Amino acid sequence: MEEVADSQKRLWGACLFVSATDMDVSCFTFTQVLKAVSLNVKQFFTLVRKLDVNLDTISTKVNSALTRLEKKYDVTLALYQRFEKETIRSCWTMFLLAKGRALQMEDDLVISFQLLLCTLELCIKRCPPALLQPLYKSAISKVQSPPTRTSRRNQSKAKSRPMVPEVDLQLLKTLCTENECNAEEVKNVYQTSFSAFLDSLDLSRSPDFPQVNDINQQYEEHYLKSKEFDGRLFFDGDETVLAPKVEISQVERTPKKNLSDEDAVLIPPQTPIRAAMTSIQQLRGDLTSSGDQPSTNLATYFKNCTVDPTQDVLKRLETLGQAFSQRFGQAVGPRCIVLGRQRFNLGVKLYYKVMEAMLKSEEKRLSVQNFSKLLNDSTFHTSLLACALEVVMATYGGVSETNVCFPWILDVVNLAAFDFYKVIESFIKADPTLSKDIVKHLETCENLIMERIAWRTGSPLFELLKQEHEGGAAEQVETPASFSQPLQHNHTAADLSQVTSQPLTQPSGQTPRPPKSNSLSLFYKKLYRLAYMRLKILCSYLLSSHPELEPIIWTLFQHTLQHEHELMRDRHLDQLMMSAMYAICKVKSVDLRFKTIVTAYKNMPNTNQETFKHVLITEGHFDSIIVFYNQVFMQKLKTNILQYASTRPPTLSPIPQIPRSPYKFPNSPLRVPGSNNVYISPLKNPRMSPGIMTPRSRMLVSIGESFGLSNRFQKINQMVNSSDRSLKRTLDLGATPKPLKRLRFDMDGQDEADGRLVASGVICSTRSRMQEQKMKEDTESRKE
Repeated sequence: MEEVADSQKRLWGACLFVSATDMDVSCFTFTQVLKAVSLNVKQFFTLVRKLDVNLDTISTKVNSALTRLEKKYDVTLALYQRFEKETIRSCWTMFLLAKGRALQMEDDLVISFQLLLCTLELCIKRCPPALLQPLYKSAISKVQSPPTRTSRRNQSKAKSRPMVPEVDLQLLKTLCTENECNAEEVKNVYQTSFSAFLDSLDLSRSPDFPQVNDINQQYEEHYLKSKEFDGRLFFDGDETVLAPKVEISQVERTPKKNLSDEDAVLIPPQTPIRAAMTSIQQLRGDLTSSGDQPSTNLATYFKNCTVDPTQDVLKRLETLGQAFSQRFGQAVGPRCIVLGRQRFNLGVKLYYKVMEAMLKSEEKRLSVQNFSKLLNDSTFHTSLLACALEVVMATYGGVSETNVCFPWILDVVNLAAFDFYKVIESFIKADPTLSKDIVKHLETCENLIMERIAWRTGSPLFELLKQEHEGGAAEQVETPASFSQPLQHNHTAADLSQVTSQPLTQPSGQTPRPPKSNSLSLFYKKLYRLAYMRLKILCSYLLSSHPELEPIIWTLFQHTLQHEHELMRDRHLDQLMMSAMYAICKVKSVDLRFKTIVTAYKNMPNTNQETFKHVLITEGHFDSIIVFYNQVFMQKLKTNILQYASTRPPTLSPIPQIPRSPYKFPNSPLRVPGSNNVYISPLKNPRMSPGIMTPRSRMLVSIGESFGLSNRFQKINQMVNSSDRSLKRTLDLGATPKPLKRLRFDMDGQDEADGRLVASGVICSTRSRMQEQKMKEDTESRKE
């Protein structure tokens, strides 16, 4: 009974946290919740996400808050583990306070790390020498130059000005060298953010070590105000902030032939900090020879133009540099504008480097040197610069930083996503030094554009589509006949920047069609291939017993994208995919419920609950995916959908050929195991392990596998078997997922009855097949 009571307490604690976060009425801190329910941070996050998987109770607001809190925890944990043996409690507390006050975005690992180095510099130089390690003791600048007559005059003038803390450059350089960090960047952090923090505590004028009680009291006030976790608990070894224990007997080894264990090469483990510093060092190293002004070769290209673009390029960079720095400061911290300018300058170097490489390639390909039209195209320059800046931001950790992650950069430089998309492939080809992670990130950006961002109202994509239709093109955008043809990756940013090109072929006897847009044609080719890959994955989860339905669903899906593209306006590609699957299953009398589709969809790579919870219905009105299907999708495509139930259904669309991505490196393709031609992005979270995606496991959806090992099921059963019947109804984690509370299904046969789960038909049969498949796999794995 005591164990059941603990389960109830944890469940109610999770529900309380979710409700308070949703309503902005929290009167307790996150740490207080953790202590009340006796869970650590990671355990609590897992419990809350289980609620979302099974009851769909987590709003977008709560999910965002949870994600930000988890990222902040991961950053703080990484920093503590890195300096656990090198710092003292008061120094750690001061850092936590500085991070909380100086940064609006505390999930920024790099700037947080740099702030910690600043804090260490202050503490080391104010510590008694006897307490210091020899390395830092010798690094402290002990000899001060005798004051000159001029300096004595300046001292009297300086008394009336606020005292700026003087950084010990030698000590700071030593700290940066030891931690593989750029000293100039840390110096700027010190002179802006950290010095302002010290001044606010009136520590600038005092040579003594800060009063421990004062720092502790001020952090206590900050912690209670933030309502988050207490970072001081790391020093106490408190169970609520302990990291999950990993069995590591020794440092990872690289085996060498003919070497004994004692002679094996020791490689330091790859920590988040080391990974970030390595990526930054690599980027800076690659740009060492690049300047913040056009090189001689690039300047020659500019001068060879009919209209020299040099002044426009420089003026544009100045304008966008100011905008970027200001927006960076707003997102990260008010005193981080200088840091923003540093990152912008790195982006400019990369922008010049890639532009020159592109022009050299174009000169070789076209045997011309006058690129006046391209180099006087403001959109091309802005797109190329935005791509360079996105690479810099991602290298510094912008992928995980909520405030500045893609597509933040598009808003900063006022650039349409469709225009940004045009340069991605050429950018990657022009810079072979880009790391694998950055290449993957840019591919993710491209997919986001095709799935959603390019379809926002105001996008130039709609103007191109309008021109195609008004031109009377018989086959708009990209014809299904071209699906089986290989996707050629020899188009350049220069090609895509041209508005139109003549069609390759023109059938005899037909009225000549207007020229097609290069960029639109390529966009649709890639869109179709992305759409089919995602559909194939979802079908593998749900329709392996009905393989004949996949090409039919694809035909409806492709028809919608080609002929009813207005349905994509301000919506997501996956919304049309799920609607097409449900519609075909409906007319083919296959009992697949929408709630089952949504449950499986959650386990697909790169998905978000917003996609099925927040769908545009009419202008300014959003609702669930089911309401969209009933009121929009089905109404628009009813005639077409019913044709698939007739004796003369529409001709099936050809299946797109899925080539190896041009962005993948030969030694690291991300392929669905068991498939020869399906490539996907990495999973975004551990809800579904990559091992699931095998031919033997394609029937598995979120039920069961998403909860992990059997011991987790035992814990779930303890909750379910609770004497509190209302609790059992609330969290029946062992059964089929309860239907989404806001979803309403088609009129002729509802998927729900009085809000209760209908545990029959395909759901039960699917569950049985899944259980049988799981048992079969377990048996086979034991044999192996």
